[in-house]
Amino acid sequence: MGPKGVVGLAGALIVVLLVLSSVYIIPETHRGVMLRFGELVETDIQAGIHFKVPVIDQVREFDIRVLTMDLPSRQYLTVEKKPLDVDSYIAWKILNVDQFYRATGGDEFRAQSLLLSRVDNGLRDEFGIRTMHEVVSGQRDELMHTLRDRVNETSVKEFGIEVLDVRVKAIEFPGQVSENVYRRMATEREKLAQEFRSRGKELAEGIRADADRQRTVILAEAFAESEETRGEGDGQAAEIYANAYGSNAEFYSFYRSLEAYRNTFSSKDDIMVIDSESDFMKFLKDPQGPR
Repeated sequence: MGPKGVVGLAGALIVVLLVLSSVYIIPETHRGVMLRFGELVETDIQAGIHFKVPVIDQVREFDIRVLTMDLPSRQYLTVEKKPLDVDSYIAWKILNVDQFYRATGGDEFRAQSLLLSRVDNGLRDEFGIRTMHEVVSGQRDELMHTLRDRVNETSVKEFGIEVLDVRVKAIEFPGQVSENVYRRMATEREKLAQEFRSRGKELAEGIRADADRQRTVILAEAFAESEETRGEGDGQAAEIYANAYGSNAEFYSFYRSLEAYRNTFSSKDDIMVIDSESDFMKFLKDPQGPR
């Protein structure tokens, strides 16, 4: 290859390099800005193929997708001056590329630092006007929404950043406070348990006393009823005996004597010394009885 061919080939390569260096592509998930000698000349460059002046122009790309940032654990005081350790995070995205670049110089870490400062101040203010119960459960969602709207309003105006969410991941007591709270909770639960036991004992005593009273009443009523029944039975028996005696006095006497003999001689070991002429022995001597 002659000198002219080498020069032509070199020129072609230079042209290709210039063309390639003048073309750039912005991905769908990004937006760009163009700098010329360090000065901003074009902002909010959309996704697609674009051209620039090689060497002179410089293109910066920024991710416009939703980004998250975990905030370091910080301690805040409630309105009762009780300290709480809080872990939180931020969800954000670049809304205005031009404003974002002018406010942060295109430095994502600087943007996160600015957001962190405002969220930190916001959390301190919101915790400082609420009780521990409110920030833990009662008004936690309200606190998050208020803080998000507050930080978003300033970040959109100042940095071109939209804050989509500010969320508290965990709220914990510091070590010493946790021990004090645990002891207080244990004392309260023990007090409540003792109160329940006392109420249960009182109710048990009342139930037991009522049962004893009902038992006494039932036994008394049963005894009275049994005595009344026994009396009625004795009366009916006496009446029957009287009627039998009136109908046949001799048979009645014989029956009563037999009952007496059975009761008296119920055991083989019984010994009785009695006059054979006694009336008690009259039916043993003569089954027909005295004439």
